[in-house]
Amino acid sequence: FHVPNRTMSLSFASLPLSLAPGLTPGGVAYAKTMPGVTAPFGLFDPLGLTPETKEELLLFREAELAHGRVAMMGALGFLVQSHFAPMYDMDSAPVIRHLDKVLQTENGQLGSSCLLLAIFFSEIQRARTGWVEPEVAMRTLREGYLPGDLGFDPMGLKPKGEAELLAMQNKELNNGRLALLGIMGFV
Repeated sequence: FHVPNRTMSLSFASLPLSLAPGLTPGGVAYAKTMPGVTAPFGLFDPLGLTPETKEELLLFREAELAHGRVAMMGALGFLVQSHFAPMYDMDSAPVIRHLDKVLQTENGQLGSSCLLLAIFFSEIQRARTGWVEPEVAMRTLREGYLPGDLGFDPMGLKPKGEAELLAMQNKELNNGRLALLGIMGFV
């Protein structure tokens, strides 16, 4: 039982991240320059949760984009399914119960298994694209990786100009934020 090392590790754990070696300070200042800071709110952070370092801020942005994209798909699926479900008989069940009905059939279970596999492989690809290998560094994005830019653009929709790209990023972030709030209201 060696108390001094334990005390030392606890005291280092309570230091702010901006003092950790290798991290770039300037969370709020850097956040104000990122896409998604639009009128009427500007940098919307009423609880003061913006991280102190650029690296943590980029991790937050990666999570915001991933969850916003899922919420956009969920909100769209919720709205479409409430009026149009041709593959399965829903017996006028509320949309929130549709998954239960689908999973009661063999085809629904097979489809759900395929969907889970697709999510699994896409998440592995996302991790390989944007994240440093865990044996090298934990919770670290690759150098030069732009959060959310997975290199998947089969239809060539990504704008070439900086101003057009910023406008598209702002739209995606704002629509993702709205979808996150909307899906909370649906459920």
